[in-house]
Amino acid sequence: MEQVLTYTIPVVLLILACGVVMHVYYKNQEKKRLFELRKLSQKEISPIRMQAYERLVLLLDRTTPEHMLLEVNLNEISVSQLQQHLLQTIRAEFDHNMSQQIYVSDEVWSKLMLARNEMMAFVNGIKIQLPEDSTTLTYAKNLIEAYAYNGATPHEGALEALKSEAAELL
Repeated sequence: MEQVLTYTIPVVLLILACGVVMHVYYKNQEKKRLFELRKLSQKEISPIRMQAYERLVLLLDRTTPEHMLLEVNLNEISVSQLQQHLLQTIRAEFDHNMSQQIYVSDEVWSKLMLARNEMMAFVNGIKIQLPEDSTTLTYAKNLIEAYAYNGATPHEGALEALKSEAAELL
């Protein structure tokens, strides 16, 4: 009996040690495989994410009063039509870029939505401040001046968040 134990105990310990070594080895191999997979994925996703940041920066630029007013002949429409056109442009630009939200953080996307909402409120607010008989040229001038001299614009916070998050990728 004693002889059986002297052979059995080392064999059991050897089997347990081999099991532990193999478990640790396979765990490390799994971690290494996941790391390589993540590294390969990042190599493919990073350029797509950078393109998303670029598109969102363009979105912010395209929804500034200066840019939106360049597309409109102010002599051919009324103030209300111009206001509706600006609001529609803002909505369309954001709707067109809605899919980009999967490439940015929730914080950045929230700032972009805040910028959209503030810009729409800004366009409406300037219209409300105008006298009824105002011309589209007056409306456009007030939009540009108020936007330029407003201090922090609705887009600055979103742009800063985009730049900061994009810098983390580089």
